[in-house]
Amino acid sequence: MANKHLSKAKNTKNDEFYTQYHDIEKEITAYLEYNPKVFRNKTILLPCDDPEWSNFTIYFAQNFEKLGLKKLISTSFAPESKKYKLDYKPSLFEIKDAQYDSVKTIKNGKIFTLTRKTSLHGRLDLKNLEWHYLKGNGDFKSDEIIKLRDESDIIVTNPPFSLFREFLSWVLEVNKQFIVIGNLNAITYKEVFPLIKNNKIWLGNGFHGGNAYFSIPFHKEYAEGVYNPDTGLVKFRNVCWFTNLDHGKRHQPLPLMTLNDNIKFSKHKEIKGKQYQEYENYNAIEVPFTDAIPSDYRGVMGVPISFLSKYSPEQFEIIKFRHGDDNKDLRLENGDCPYFRILIKHKKIQNENNIKNKHHC
Repeated sequence: MANKHLSKAKNTKNDEFYTQYHDIEKEITAYLEYNPKVFRNKTILLPCDDPEWSNFTIYFAQNFEKLGLKKLISTSFAPESKKYKLDYKPSLFEIKDAQYDSVKTIKNGKIFTLTRKTSLHGRLDLKNLEWHYLKGNGDFKSDEIIKLRDESDIIVTNPPFSLFREFLSWVLEVNKQFIVIGNLNAITYKEVFPLIKNNKIWLGNGFHGGNAYFSIPFHKEYAEGVYNPDTGLVKFRNVCWFTNLDHGKRHQPLPLMTLNDNIKFSKHKEIKGKQYQEYENYNAIEVPFTDAIPSDYRGVMGVPISFLSKYSPEQFEIIKFRHGDDNKDLRLENGDCPYFRILIKHKKIQNENNIKNKHHC
């Protein structure tokens, strides 16, 4: 149900989600624990984050000194360009502000900038961040925001799901480091999977329990079934962080069982007591669940895309995605075509085989 509504949000461009503060803090902490200096002397750009509403802005402003940032830039998209523009009401801060202009409020994006000179050493009033209007609407593709992108070191945000493919290309065309939220299915994009395969980008630390909860501004009608009126949050299970910054979880090996024990003791009734099936159009076995990956299989295995949340580049090699030798979707011997599969292989076993072959020669 959640994935259905996420797709609907994408198709209607109804994708204005506000990330919770504790989710941002949890994710950023994972990078800091791996490298405490990762943000030191860096300029951070938050290109899809309203200074009044965004927890990204609040988090990085609040922790400016602690992270050792050089500069923080937060920009937002003009309400007129959004689907809910007819429902938009200026905030009290906008109306009371000296620069308030009813036309600009609708047509112009906002910008908030924080530097070492203006950070006030932690005495910043986070309830009234002093933002200004942009010259344009704040579209990340505009020359105004592109200039800010080019001066930044790291881009962090929750971009519109409907524009994720375009946004990621926008970030990578100038080789920026980034931490962004997206739909897990984005890994199936032809522009994205090669980058994951070649360890150019990877999944971040992740949301707690694999569940992402977001607040939404006005349009709550589309979220029937996943919207909780008591918390004001919508829940999505198919959402993750994408990044090219290293973190410790990425290097933790996935616990595995032996080939024989794995199926026998699997918690999944669909495969319990059964043998692994083979593909008809590729020399590999079908492993329908990440926790059913055998530790001692020396060949290629097809695994779900959710495997990437547990993927360690030291433990596995990614071979290819989705297609068999005939360039068609992977197909089991019984004719079934499982949902998208990533073909992987153990690295440790490969290395052991290489050593044995070397000694044999």
